[in-house]
Amino acid sequence: MDKQTSRGRWKLLMVLAVCAAPMIFSYLAYYVIKPSGRTNYGSILDPRNYPMPKIAGRPLGASATDPVVGLDAYKGKWIMLQVDSGACAEACQKRMYDIRQLRVAQGKEMDRIERVWLITDDVAIDTALIRQFDGARMLKVDPAVLKAWLPTESSTQISDHIYMIDPIGNLMMRFPKDADPNKIKKDLSKLLRASAIG
Repeated sequence: MDKQTSRGRWKLLMVLAVCAAPMIFSYLAYYVIKPSGRTNYGSILDPRNYPMPKIAGRPLGASATDPVVGLDAYKGKWIMLQVDSGACAEACQKRMYDIRQLRVAQGKEMDRIERVWLITDDVAIDTALIRQFDGARMLKVDPAVLKAWLPTESSTQISDHIYMIDPIGNLMMRFPKDADPNKIKKDLSKLLRASAIG
């Protein structure tokens, strides 16, 4: 009888310990280890400060009579956005490559992401570049509209950054100039995990 009582008490104590463990660990993590506060790499933007303007552009290869396409055509997906000249110099090509690889790295979640390159001039784009980044949406748009909308860091311009737009159409994140794709990947994975939309 004493052995059974003792065994029962140990089982009860074990159950209580298992139930209390998450609370104890969270207390230790918050008050002893102390969270660092910021865990994201990109700068979070308040979409109320940057409402999406009516952006309409002609898809690459479209004629003057073809309908214009707006960014809202891609609503429902996460948009990785970059802005640059049609000349797309080395830094532009690296961002395009990084965006493509970051999308592929999401595996089965990759279809939730749309790649968009907004082209700010009439410079002809190299055919090899179009082939290399096949699948990216390329739209020629008015650069003045973009400058009024997209925020930059000090001493940078909009063509230095990769921007994130959520599936509702909110501009919500900006990555720094010469961004580290491995750090972007972590932010992107967290966004996709946390979001039930897109």
